[in-house]
Amino acid sequence: MKLAQEYIQNKVIEVAKERVFDTNKSISEVAYELGFKYPQNFNRLFKQRVGFTPNEYWNLN
Repeated sequence: MKLAQEYIQNKVIEVAKERVFDTNKSISEVAYELGFKYPQNFNRLFKQRVGFTPNEYWNLN
């Protein structure tokens, strides 16, 4: 079961990495679109998987 959850989270993060560059949307809007109830949970997962917060990732790229 844990493998399935990790796979799904990895796929969500792959999509998120592209969507954070949509300048028409805030990070919170991206989080809600991806099914997160709270943007801070999205930020936490993103940082765990990518090593940066979504804002840091956006600024680096």
